[in-house]
Amino acid sequence: MSALSESISRRLTLGQLKGRYGLTLVPDFAEPVTVTSLVDDLPSVRPGSLYVPADRQVDQGMIEEAELRGAYAALLPASARHEVGRARIPLLFGTMHAWQMGQLLANAAGDPSGALAVFALVGSQVQEQVDLLADFLHVLGNPVGILSAKGSYSLDRRLDLEYPLSMFDVQRSLSIALEDGAAAVVISVDEQTLARDALQAVDLDVVALGAQEGSTRDMRHVRLISRARRYGFNLGGHTIVAKRNEESDGLARQSLPADAQSDDLSLCIAMTMAAGVKRNNIRSALRVSREMS
Repeated sequence: MSALSESISRRLTLGQLKGRYGLTLVPDFAEPVTVTSLVDDLPSVRPGSLYVPADRQVDQGMIEEAELRGAYAALLPASARHEVGRARIPLLFGTMHAWQMGQLLANAAGDPSGALAVFALVGSQVQEQVDLLADFLHVLGNPVGILSAKGSYSLDRRLDLEYPLSMFDVQRSLSIALEDGAAAVVISVDEQTLARDALQAVDLDVVALGAQEGSTRDMRHVRLISRARRYGFNLGGHTIVAKRNEESDGLARQSLPADAQSDDLSLCIAMTMAAGVKRNNIRSALRVSREMS
């Protein structure tokens, strides 16, 4: 389901969309129409939806089906104006860049990532480490959500999602986690979990690259920049790029058996330290984890 519906928190009219993004509205007198959900696939359309087809190839049949399902309007590429005839619902036409669509979805949802501590692990083999970081944050006392193709959760509730996740799915999932009382969300940034541009307008607090993503500093930097461009997240501002260090390595080794691999735990420790968690709290959490294992 690719819909931002129950999570929409701000009144959104077609006139606002027209003015903010330079769109053409047909008919023009439909400016006061208010939409209550944003949807990018037909099965998710419900009464009140603004239908935004994920496929840029739009035909008359798609619009007619959206009408039958109760859509209040549709937002279509400018090129579709010649492909779609008369419709019984208002139509917005224009070119929305990925960053603009991400901004629209985040604003409509009330910017949930701004109210959460969002951790992102980047790499092709990080899903196990995502679970490890989520468990560690939980031991530290944080209600946690997870977005991962291995299994996405809002606290203990498994989310019924189809992968890879679109930016619609990500904003909706973050909103659900926030509403459920999560304080943090851990995201697996990989091709199985996320579609291109899925993290547009998502405010990431701490980002780290998986250990398998290159052996040299320059190679890892290039890989991280490449992933940021693919998925649409920003490495500037207050976002911190975390990596293992001597202190995190030492804390990890102290809490594990001598023959255990400590690199993954060390990176989790480094990420929580980057988020501002105090060292004494980290030591206490490691002690609790050791006692529970």
